[in-house]
Amino acid sequence: MTSAEEKSAIVIDTPDDSFVQMIKKTGGPNIQNCYQCGTCSGSCPAGARTNYLVRGIIRKALLGLKEQCISAPELWYCTTCYTCTDRCPQDVKPTDVIKAIRNIAVAEGYMLGPHQKVALKVLETGHAVPLDKESWENLRESVGIERVPPNASGHPEAIEEIRKIAKKTGFDKLVEEKKEEQ
Repeated sequence: MTSAEEKSAIVIDTPDDSFVQMIKKTGGPNIQNCYQCGTCSGSCPAGARTNYLVRGIIRKALLGLKEQCISAPELWYCTTCYTCTDRCPQDVKPTDVIKAIRNIAVAEGYMLGPHQKVALKVLETGHAVPLDKESWENLRESVGIERVPPNASGHPEAIEEIRKIAKKTGFDKLVEEKKEEQ
Protein backbone atom coordinates (compact mmCIF):
# COMPACT_ATOMS: atom_id res chain seq x y z
CA MET A 1 0.00 0.00 0.00
CA THR A 2 1.33 3.44 -0.87
CA SER A 3 0.45 6.81 0.51
CA ALA A 4 0.46 10.11 -1.29
CA GLU A 5 2.22 13.03 0.31
CA GLU A 6 -0.37 15.68 1.06
CA LYS A 7 0.57 19.10 -0.26
CA SER A 8 -0.60 22.27 1.35
CA ALA A 9 -3.11 24.38 -0.54
CA ILE A 10 -1.95 27.50 -2.35
CA VAL A 11 -3.92 30.46 -1.07
CA ILE A 12 -3.85 33.65 -3.12
CA ASP A 13 -6.19 36.58 -2.60
CA THR A 14 -5.42 38.25 -5.92
CA PRO A 15 -3.15 36.54 -8.47
CA ASP A 16 -0.31 38.70 -9.80
CA ASP A 17 -0.78 38.84 -13.58
CA SER A 18 2.62 40.45 -14.25
CA PHE A 19 4.44 37.09 -14.36
CA VAL A 20 1.95 35.74 -16.92
CA GLN A 21 2.44 38.86 -19.03
CA MET A 22 6.22 38.42 -18.78
CA ILE A 23 5.92 34.80 -19.96
CA LYS A 24 3.70 35.86 -22.87
CA LYS A 25 6.27 38.47 -23.98
CA THR A 26 9.19 36.06 -23.52
CA GLY A 27 7.82 33.32 -25.76
CA GLY A 28 4.78 31.67 -24.20
CA PRO A 29 1.92 33.76 -25.65
CA ASN A 30 -0.73 31.03 -25.26
CA ILE A 31 -0.22 30.27 -21.56
CA GLN A 32 -3.66 31.60 -20.63
CA ASN A 33 -5.32 29.02 -22.91
CA CYS A 34 -4.43 26.36 -20.32
CA TYR A 35 -7.39 24.89 -18.47
CA GLN A 36 -5.30 22.34 -16.55
CA CYS A 37 -6.46 19.19 -18.34
CA GLY A 38 -3.17 17.42 -17.56
CA THR A 39 -2.48 16.16 -21.09
CA CYS A 40 0.97 17.76 -20.98
CA SER A 41 2.02 16.04 -17.76
CA GLY A 42 0.35 12.76 -18.74
CA SER A 43 2.28 12.55 -22.01
CA CYS A 44 5.65 13.85 -20.78
CA PRO A 45 8.50 11.32 -21.05
CA ALA A 46 10.57 13.27 -18.49
CA GLY A 47 7.62 13.35 -16.11
CA ALA A 48 7.31 9.59 -16.32
CA ARG A 49 10.82 9.24 -14.88
CA THR A 50 11.08 12.27 -12.54
CA ASN A 51 8.91 14.50 -10.38
CA TYR A 52 8.54 16.93 -13.30
CA LEU A 53 4.96 18.10 -13.90
CA VAL A 54 4.53 20.54 -16.79
CA ARG A 55 1.00 21.21 -15.62
CA GLY A 56 2.22 22.14 -12.12
CA ILE A 57 4.68 24.71 -13.39
CA ILE A 58 2.10 26.25 -15.71
CA ARG A 59 -0.44 26.33 -12.87
CA LYS A 60 1.98 28.15 -10.58
CA ALA A 61 2.79 30.58 -13.39
CA LEU A 62 -0.90 31.28 -13.98
CA LEU A 63 -1.27 31.99 -10.26
CA GLY A 64 1.60 34.50 -10.44
CA LEU A 65 3.96 32.41 -8.30
CA LYS A 66 7.04 33.61 -10.13
CA GLU A 67 9.64 32.80 -7.47
CA GLN A 68 8.32 29.24 -7.07
CA CYS A 69 8.49 28.73 -10.85
CA ILE A 70 11.88 30.21 -11.63
CA SER A 71 13.64 28.65 -8.64
CA ALA A 72 12.24 25.13 -9.13
CA PRO A 73 14.96 22.64 -10.15
CA GLU A 74 12.34 20.60 -12.04
CA LEU A 75 11.91 23.53 -14.46
CA TRP A 76 15.11 22.22 -16.04
CA TYR A 77 13.92 18.61 -16.36
CA CYS A 78 12.10 19.32 -19.62
CA THR A 79 14.00 17.85 -22.57
CA THR A 80 12.08 19.99 -25.09
CA CYS A 81 10.81 16.93 -26.95
CA TYR A 82 7.57 18.82 -27.75
CA THR A 83 5.32 15.85 -26.95
CA CYS A 84 3.21 18.07 -24.68
CA THR A 85 2.97 20.71 -27.38
CA ASP A 86 1.90 18.15 -29.98
CA ARG A 87 -0.86 16.84 -27.70
CA CYS A 88 -2.14 20.01 -26.04
CA PRO A 89 -5.84 20.46 -26.92
CA GLN A 90 -5.71 24.22 -26.22
CA ASP A 91 -2.59 25.12 -28.25
CA VAL A 92 -0.85 26.33 -25.08
CA LYS A 93 2.50 25.19 -26.51
CA PRO A 94 3.75 24.07 -23.08
CA THR A 95 7.33 23.59 -24.29
CA ASP A 96 7.46 27.23 -25.36
CA VAL A 97 6.02 28.26 -22.00
CA ILE A 98 8.69 26.25 -20.17
CA LYS A 99 11.43 27.75 -22.35
CA ALA A 100 10.06 31.25 -21.68
CA ILE A 101 10.07 30.61 -17.92
CA ARG A 102 13.64 29.28 -18.19
CA ASN A 103 14.69 32.45 -19.99
CA ILE A 104 13.18 34.53 -17.20
CA ALA A 105 14.87 32.30 -14.62
CA VAL A 106 18.30 32.70 -16.21
CA ALA A 107 17.84 36.47 -16.49
CA GLU A 108 17.14 36.49 -12.75
CA GLY A 109 20.12 34.33 -11.84
CA TYR A 110 18.62 30.83 -11.71
CA MET A 111 20.23 28.03 -13.70
CA LEU A 112 21.23 24.52 -12.71
CA GLY A 113 24.97 23.91 -12.60
CA PRO A 114 25.04 21.34 -15.41
CA HIS A 115 23.18 23.70 -17.76
CA GLN A 116 25.56 26.51 -16.92
CA LYS A 117 28.54 24.23 -17.66
CA VAL A 118 27.06 23.29 -21.03
CA ALA A 119 26.54 26.97 -21.87
CA LEU A 120 30.16 27.76 -20.97
CA LYS A 121 31.34 24.83 -23.08
CA VAL A 122 29.39 26.14 -26.08
CA LEU A 123 30.97 29.58 -25.65
CA GLU A 124 34.40 28.02 -25.31
CA THR A 125 34.32 25.39 -28.06
CA GLY A 126 31.20 26.02 -30.14
CA HIS A 127 29.69 22.69 -29.12
CA ALA A 128 27.92 21.44 -26.01
CA VAL A 129 29.84 18.17 -25.84
CA PRO A 130 33.31 18.70 -27.26
CA LEU A 131 35.28 15.59 -28.03
CA ASP A 132 38.69 14.70 -26.64
CA LYS A 133 40.47 15.66 -29.82
CA GLU A 134 42.98 13.00 -30.73
CA SER A 135 41.40 9.81 -29.36
CA TRP A 136 37.95 10.65 -30.72
CA GLU A 137 39.30 11.84 -34.05
CA ASN A 138 41.25 8.58 -34.43
CA LEU A 139 38.19 6.51 -33.48
CA ARG A 140 35.98 8.41 -35.94
CA GLU A 141 38.54 7.92 -38.70
CA SER A 142 38.87 4.19 -37.91
CA VAL A 143 35.13 3.66 -38.51
CA GLY A 144 35.21 5.62 -41.77
CA ILE A 145 33.71 8.98 -40.79
CA GLU A 146 35.22 12.45 -40.78
CA ARG A 147 37.77 13.05 -38.03
CA VAL A 148 35.86 16.14 -36.88
CA PRO A 149 32.04 16.08 -36.65
CA PRO A 150 30.13 18.61 -38.77
CA ASN A 151 29.54 21.15 -36.00
CA ALA A 152 31.01 24.45 -34.91
CA SER A 153 33.92 22.82 -33.08
CA GLY A 154 35.75 22.37 -36.39
CA HIS A 155 35.13 25.94 -37.53
CA PRO A 156 36.85 28.67 -35.49
CA GLU A 157 34.90 31.35 -37.36
CA ALA A 158 31.62 29.75 -36.22
CA ILE A 159 32.81 29.66 -32.62
CA GLU A 160 33.60 33.36 -32.88
CA GLU A 161 30.09 34.02 -34.25
CA ILE A 162 28.58 32.13 -31.31
CA ARG A 163 30.61 34.29 -28.92
CA LYS A 164 29.51 37.47 -30.71
CA ILE A 165 25.84 36.45 -30.45
CA ALA A 166 26.28 35.60 -26.76
CA LYS A 167 27.96 38.95 -26.12
CA LYS A 168 25.37 40.94 -28.08
CA THR A 169 22.49 39.28 -26.22
CA GLY A 170 24.21 39.42 -22.82
CA PHE A 171 24.10 35.64 -22.46
CA ASP A 172 27.86 35.50 -21.87
CA LYS A 173 27.48 37.72 -18.80
CA LEU A 174 24.57 35.67 -17.42
CA VAL A 175 26.59 32.48 -17.68
CA GLU A 176 29.76 34.04 -16.28
CA GLU A 177 27.87 35.57 -13.33
CA LYS A 178 26.41 32.17 -12.54
CA LYS A 179 29.92 30.66 -12.78
CA GLU A 180 31.26 33.13 -10.19
CA GLU A 181 28.45 32.25 -7.76
CA GLN A 182 29.33 28.54 -7.73
